[in-house]
Amino acid sequence: MNKDSKIYVGGHKGLAGSAIYRKLKNEGYTNIVTRTHKELDLTNQQQTQEFFQKERPEYVFLAAAKVGGIGANVTYPADFAYINIMIESNVIKASYDYGVKKLLFLGSSCIYPRDCPQPIKEEYLLTGPLEPTNEAYAIAKIAGLKMCEYFNKQYGTNFISVMLTNLYGPNDNFDLKTSHVLPALLRKFHEAKINNNPYVEVWGTGNQRREFLYVDDLADAVLHLMNNYEGKELIDVGTGKDLTIKELAQLIKEVVGYEGEIRFDTTKPDGVPRRLLDVTKLHNTGWRHKIELKEGLELTYQWFKENWKS
Repeated sequence: MNKDSKIYVGGHKGLAGSAIYRKLKNEGYTNIVTRTHKELDLTNQQQTQEFFQKERPEYVFLAAAKVGGIGANVTYPADFAYINIMIESNVIKASYDYGVKKLLFLGSSCIYPRDCPQPIKEEYLLTGPLEPTNEAYAIAKIAGLKMCEYFNKQYGTNFISVMLTNLYGPNDNFDLKTSHVLPALLRKFHEAKINNNPYVEVWGTGNQRREFLYVDDLADAVLHLMNNYEGKELIDVGTGKDLTIKELAQLIKEVVGYEGEIRFDTTKPDGVPRRLLDVTKLHNTGWRHKIELKEGLELTYQWFKENWKS
């Protein structure tokens, strides 16, 4: 991409999209196109087509999506399936129709089978059943990456897909009903500290293992891939390191400075026992993460305290 290339960041208000937008700005890209959800409903085919016809972006980062944690996924599976499939279908088709040079689609590590070997290699996709608690979202994301693959095959487009591990950082969703585990815990420990609560309750046993990538590292990775990766296969983006939720809770407790105890509600689901990405292919492109979890948590907590209105 040239510094004056016209770049559309779909979902620029979300966690991933806002980080990609910040990164592009900081790197001196001057022709970035964005629309809020109110300005452009990407589930609407006509609106999406008219936007692409008018703006003619050369490059597209497709970060727009409906996302959430276990609770939200279990409660709203139809919404997760419909909204995500519509966004992907409309943006990918319009990108082809209006001559986008390269599109980067952001997927999720939850697309992989529940019980596949760890760490997860890209070729494990579609080799077994999905985790039931987020099956609808996973199927939608699989549809998106397969659509990129099929457009490349049939039309010779240059649409690449990246599968992301758990992201966290500025602009995350801290709503306890719909958020992912890390921002939910950060808010819980913060409020417990402010209110002098004797304990913080964590869902599940705490034994499940997860990998976390600071969102500014994600933005750095996708910009690197947009400029350097031409492969048609999907590529995993993460740190290659994981820890238990118990260890994560302890780390967040330290960062927040909470003095009480941690209790685990074992009546609540753990989700997948372990989810760690194999980042060999990513490392082979010359990219590695820079921000370790403790530093990332400190940066995120600082942002939370400055920006969150409870």
